[in-house]
Amino acid sequence: MKGNAVLLGGLSALMLTGMGALPRHVLPAAVAQQAVTLQAATRQSETLYLSSGQSHEYTLQLTNGATVNGLSLPAESILRGQFEPVDGGLQFVADSVESGNQIYTLSAVSELLRDQKDPRETSTGAIIGDAAIGAAGGYVLGEVLGDADFLEILGGAAAGVVVGNTTAPFVVVIEPDQPITLTTR
Repeated sequence: MKGNAVLLGGLSALMLTGMGALPRHVLPAAVAQQAVTLQAATRQSETLYLSSGQSHEYTLQLTNGATVNGLSLPAESILRGQFEPVDGGLQFVADSVESGNQIYTLSAVSELLRDQKDPRETSTGAIIGDAAIGAAGGYVLGEVLGDADFLEILGGAAAGVVVGNTTAPFVVVIEPDQPITLTTR
């Protein structure tokens, strides 16, 4: 098999000819790293409400062990990174992992964490508060313009609910122990 390259397990074994190595344009095959899926969760005991329009530095904790690039990462290893804005919400982008007392470079990104209207501002209590503010506004406006009646107060309450609900900001809600799946890159 003089002059031929034989590929074995992703590595090139070059057979030398009687006149030397193969020409320079024959390169060894590269071994591609396979993407690894990591399961993690926040280390917080309370629900996080993260604005979807800005970055947030956080750490996550691996919930299952994994092996990345030959490095064995036990459960509870710490993923360092940040939640970064993307279209439709946030993604966690990990740049390193802490295992034991060592920190290793890591490149992994989570699935899309979708944003939603802030539930703290669209809850029943918030809606009742917005309605009360609107009703008071309707009453005051009715008194300024003449005699406040039930329809002006009701209209003000409805307006308060609509305005409160439409002006609620978008956030990504992350519950304690909510699984976050990341894939290495």
